[in-house]
Amino acid sequence: MYSMGMTDPDAKSSTPSPARSVRDLLRSCDRAVLATVQRAESEAPTGWPYASLVMMAVDQDASPLLLISTLADHTRNLLADPRASLLVDGTAGLDEPLTGARATVMGRLEKTDDPRHRARYLARHPSADMYAGFGDFAVWRMSVERAHIVAGFGRIHWVDGGEVLGEAHPTLAEREADVVGHMNDDHADAVALYAKVLLGLEGEGWAMTGVDAEGADLRRAGRVARLPFDTPVADADGARVELVRLVKRARAAAASES
Repeated sequence: MYSMGMTDPDAKSSTPSPARSVRDLLRSCDRAVLATVQRAESEAPTGWPYASLVMMAVDQDASPLLLISTLADHTRNLLADPRASLLVDGTAGLDEPLTGARATVMGRLEKTDDPRHRARYLARHPSADMYAGFGDFAVWRMSVERAHIVAGFGRIHWVDGGEVLGEAHPTLAEREADVVGHMNDDHADAVALYAKVLLGLEGEGWAMTGVDAEGADLRRAGRVARLPFDTPVADADGARVELVRLVKRARAAAASES
């Protein structure tokens, strides 16, 4: 389960662009349905679409990241043909699921040895650390080429991959672990306020798992949530400014309710 959340319930909502809607889904979801092309050397008919559930994280620019094993059929399919689609589903919990947003993201998946990708994936999915070191497992990154977004009745669009992805800021990526560690170690109360007051989430023990130009990622047990920034940031100092402003908003809102 996940929550995209709104940082200001009193702010006037505006409909995001189709590209932004796809990117928001990618950043907010922690799982997807992966469709690959069935390879020739398999028990299934060649060329048929093969769909499987995968756990997902994203890079700083929202490019999907998967941790998959070469023993799995979908990985063997990718080794033969890197083309794939990911269905990201934002309809969970809705009374009418077809009114919610979902997107098919198309691209090519390739193995990556970048330690940042591994770190980002494991921060999103800490339980994966128990098998991430096995020799048959590796992180794969999708180069997004196209996406199809359905955001409710009549809101259906094809989007170019370049429009879907956000801007990646190397200076922020280099300091991400510092920002996340500082918030969890020294400002756990602020993270709790983000979850409870700004996002309306229940339960204690929410932790921050990532920060990028457009927001921060939270996790509690098997549930994830997205805390969006009002203003995009380019570095750790910008992220700090946004996080301080958001906790002030949360404290003010909590005080007004008490």
